[in-house]
Amino acid sequence: MSAYEFMQNALSLAKKGWPNVVPNPLVGCVIVHNEKVVAAGYHQNFGGPHAEVNAINNLPSSINPAECTLYVTLEPCCHYGKTPPCTDLIIKSGIKKVIVCNLDPNPLACGKGVEKLKAVGIEVITGVLETEGRGVNKRFFTFFEEKRPYYILKWAQTSDGFISRLPLPKNKEDNKISGVESQKLVHQIRAEEMGIMVGKNTVLTDNPHLTNRLVEGKNPLRMFIDKDLEVPETFNIYNDQAKTIVFNRIKDEVRGNIEFIKLNFELNVLSQISDRLFELNVQSVLVEGGSRLLNDFIQQNIFSEIFIFENPTLKFGSGLKAPNINLVGHFDQVGEDKLYRFSG
Repeated sequence: MSAYEFMQNALSLAKKGWPNVVPNPLVGCVIVHNEKVVAAGYHQNFGGPHAEVNAINNLPSSINPAECTLYVTLEPCCHYGKTPPCTDLIIKSGIKKVIVCNLDPNPLACGKGVEKLKAVGIEVITGVLETEGRGVNKRFFTFFEEKRPYYILKWAQTSDGFISRLPLPKNKEDNKISGVESQKLVHQIRAEEMGIMVGKNTVLTDNPHLTNRLVEGKNPLRMFIDKDLEVPETFNIYNDQAKTIVFNRIKDEVRGNIEFIKLNFELNVLSQISDRLFELNVQSVLVEGGSRLLNDFIQQNIFSEIFIFENPTLKFGSGLKAPNINLVGHFDQVGEDKLYRFSG
């Protein structure tokens, strides 16, 4: 096997940590001796042992570490966090060669782990399958390089391009677009991202819970923009099922699981929100609407991906238009719906 194949093996392991390691990056590690993988590990849970620790602990005692090469998908950490530095364990193990996919994008760590290993005579090679590694940790890299969350914009639309009837029907079922399978998938996505965001009108119109009640998993951090605090606190979004942030222009306040964050609405609101979420270490956010909020993200080019669920057999004829995205190319079939994905 080649170095690329060994690193691909490590990347496949890294993916197994999703989403349990969030907000930590996904990391996999394999140890190779005589061109064979003799030990492997990955970061399994936030706060748990890192990939290198698990791999080194799995190395058979009969194998001399000095004759091994360690492949790891992200630069080994060299600082104390929830666990000791992985560089110290690698040095102590006696391994003499380390191959790294990506350097850590965190400016506090970038390059320092590699430097520490080289300083004691360990051979270090970096950049093997670098593009693939960035894809595995796309949220982590976006967060540190662009200093904002990895925003995923999501909506459902009819085949003639509407996201809602106008005026709103009294029966909410008459306004439903996507099928059961799509709804379950959306809840799965909610469980995998750190936050979910909507605008005030969506809250007032739909009174959503913004939880992932259709699947197992942790509820995301709920966020909505309510400039003048018009949403009554009796609405579902204020319940105790998840922490909630209310972006507004009136007050800063923390009350139980609700946090009010004051913004200057004379300035760029999305930029301010991104800055605050960066401070709060919120690395990914699913933006579910409404139309104005989605269009603001698109017009300001502040997004990483777009998910569009289209019901190919439903037409409203008139109503609230979906953001203007040309649905062409590949799509995934989700029940009776089509799911289009676009990268920012």
